[in-house]
Amino acid sequence: MVKALLVDVDGVLVRGRPADGAPWASSLEADLGLRPADLHDAFFARHWEEIVLGRAGLVDRLSETLREIAPHLTAERLIAYWFDRDSRLDLMLLDELGAQRAAGREIHLATNQEHERAAYLMQALGLASHVDGMHYSAALGCRKPDPSFFLAVAGRLCRPPGELLLIDDTPENLEGARAAGCQAALWTGETSLAALLRPLGSGAGHP
Repeated sequence: MVKALLVDVDGVLVRGRPADGAPWASSLEADLGLRPADLHDAFFARHWEEIVLGRAGLVDRLSETLREIAPHLTAERLIAYWFDRDSRLDLMLLDELGAQRAAGREIHLATNQEHERAAYLMQALGLASHVDGMHYSAALGCRKPDPSFFLAVAGRLCRPPGELLLIDDTPENLEGARAAGCQAALWTGETSLAALLRPLGSGAGHP
């Protein structure tokens, strides 16, 4: 019997820019004078792993990078732009998760995030009022798809992994969850949550 849904954020619950769902950096060069490829090569490719695992700070590493590739930008300005444009909620899914929660099933976010955006998602975007908790990589010191991530979440929830169901858009993450003993279902955004849960049996579809 599934007691808790573990819901991915990016690509599942949050899907790009609020206006059109496009990737957040689609207009980065036009808006802030920074090429997305340069940001990827100098920042994400070099520093993101340490940041998303909680071993380095977002503002510190981004400030260092911007001094080299875009000295006209501050880390704070770029972060505000990034978070604001990567915040389109799937309201239909949010409503369906609310129905699952009202019926007695716990809803938790399970996501690879650093501390700043995790706080933004819960507070500024308001997800704290829709879920029972958030479990993210920088706080746990491990990340999806590592099975240790899912075992750490199960430990925090004081539940056996078999009572947890991951909903994620990345097949590798599903494999990691299953390796940890959790259940898992691929989210494509092309069906409802109820339809996704139905083939998994009555234990998943009905709290």
